[in-house]
Amino acid sequence: MYRLAIAALVCFVASPAIAGDLAPSATRGYENLRTHQYLPADFDDAVFDALWTVWPEPERSEAEKADARTRRKLTFSYYGLTTDGSDSEELRPLGYVVDGKGNWVMNCLACHGGKVAGRAIPGLPNSHTALQTLTEDVRRIKLSQGKALSHLDLGSLKMPLNVTNGTTNAVIFGIALGAYRNSDMSVNLARKLPPLLHHDVDAPPFWNVKKKRSLYADGHAPKTARPLMQFILLPTVSPETLNRWEPEFVDLLSWIESLEPPKYPFPINAELAKRGEAVFNENCSRCHGTYGPNGKYEQQTIALDEIGTDPLRWKALTPKFRQWMKDGWISRNGADPVEVDPAGYVAPPLDGIWASAPYFHNGSVPTLWHLLHPSDRPMVWKRTEDGYDQTRVGLEVETFDQVPATVKAVQHRRRYFDTKLPGKGAAGHTFPNVLDEDQRQSLLEYLKTL
Repeated sequence: MYRLAIAALVCFVASPAIAGDLAPSATRGYENLRTHQYLPADFDDAVFDALWTVWPEPERSEAEKADARTRRKLTFSYYGLTTDGSDSEELRPLGYVVDGKGNWVMNCLACHGGKVAGRAIPGLPNSHTALQTLTEDVRRIKLSQGKALSHLDLGSLKMPLNVTNGTTNAVIFGIALGAYRNSDMSVNLARKLPPLLHHDVDAPPFWNVKKKRSLYADGHAPKTARPLMQFILLPTVSPETLNRWEPEFVDLLSWIESLEPPKYPFPINAELAKRGEAVFNENCSRCHGTYGPNGKYEQQTIALDEIGTDPLRWKALTPKFRQWMKDGWISRNGADPVEVDPAGYVAPPLDGIWASAPYFHNGSVPTLWHLLHPSDRPMVWKRTEDGYDQTRVGLEVETFDQVPATVKAVQHRRRYFDTKLPGKGAAGHTFPNVLDEDQRQSLLEYLKTL
C-alpha cells in the first residue's frame, strides 16, 4: 500500500524562484513559505466548501443553517486550521498556500502555525490540527466529486496522520518518505520500507531553534536546511530539484531563527515571580538554562531512564535510519553531525513556554501546573478552542478518567487526549516532586516571564 500510494504521486510540483547565492534572508524565507508550492495540492476550494456535508451531528446541522462565511469559520474550527490573521473576507489559511486556481498546498505552518488564547502566531505549535479527520473527509468528498486522490488521501489509508487532534505522526512521515531514497537522494521504490512505530508528537515552537545546536526532540539531526527538506521527499522531487530548492530552505531556517517568543499577555505577580526565579535557578537551570540579560542555555540530552517520559518517540527512529541520514545527502555525506544513538530527549529552552502548551514531546500534559504536579496529570483531557487557563498556565481543559462512552464518532474521539494510548503517556519528568507547594506556585509564576 505504501508503494502504491507513493508511486501514485506523479503530480505537478510548482518550481519556486531560486534564492541562488544570496545571503540567507528571513524575510525571503517567510515569503517563500507563504507563497511557493513545494508539494502537490491536497484539495481545492470546491472540496473544502463541501466538507461540512460529511460531518456527524450536531456539527452538520449547524453548518447547514449557517451563512457562507460562518460555515467557513466552522470548517476552519472543525479541522483545527489557523487563519493568517488578515481581514480577508474569505478567511485565508496560514498553513496552506492557495494558488490562483483555488488549490490548497500544505506548508510547514500547518503544524507550526497555531494560536494561543485565540491569537494566531506563526512558529507556534498548532495544537488544534485535525489532519487525519481532514484527510478522511477530503477523500470522501473527492470520490463523490469524481476527483483524483492525492498523496495524503492515499497514504493515510495505511499510515495514521494523527490519532489525537493537535498532534501529528510527522516523524514517521519522514521515515516513510526517506525509505525510498538512496543516500544520494535518487528515488528507489524497490527499497524496503522499515517497520514503523506510529506515534503522535507535539510540534515544538520554532522560536527556540536559535538556541539549539541540533534539531528534533532527541537532537539527532544537524541544524541545517537539509533536514527540513525531508518532508518534501516525494518521488516527483528529483535530487536536482532538491539542490535547486536548498537555498530557499536556508532562507526558511533563517526565518525560523529570527523568531522571538511572544510575551505573556496577562498580569504577572512580580514578587512571586522573583521568588520563583530562585527556585528555577536552583532546580531547573541545570537542564533548561537560565534567562534574562545574562541567561545561558547549553543544549544537553537527558537519558531516557532519568527523564522517564514516554519512550516511543525515541524508539521510533532507529540507529539504522539515523545512519542513513548520517551517510547521505541530508548530512552532506557526514560533514554535518548526526547522532546515531542518542541517549534520550533534549531538555529544550523554555522561552515562551506559557504559549506552547501542551507539554512534553508528545503533548500529553495540558498545563504547566500539571507538569509541576506529576501525580495530578489527567488520564484523559479535552481542550476548549480558544480558552486559556491563567491559573494553571496552559490550555483550558476538561479532565476525565476515560473518554466518555457517549462519544461515538471517531472524529469526536480524536478531540480527547487519552494518555493510555501508545506513545501518549504523561509520566516522567518527576523532578518537581522535590518542591513544596509554595515553591511550585512561585515557579509557575516565574515561567510566565520567560
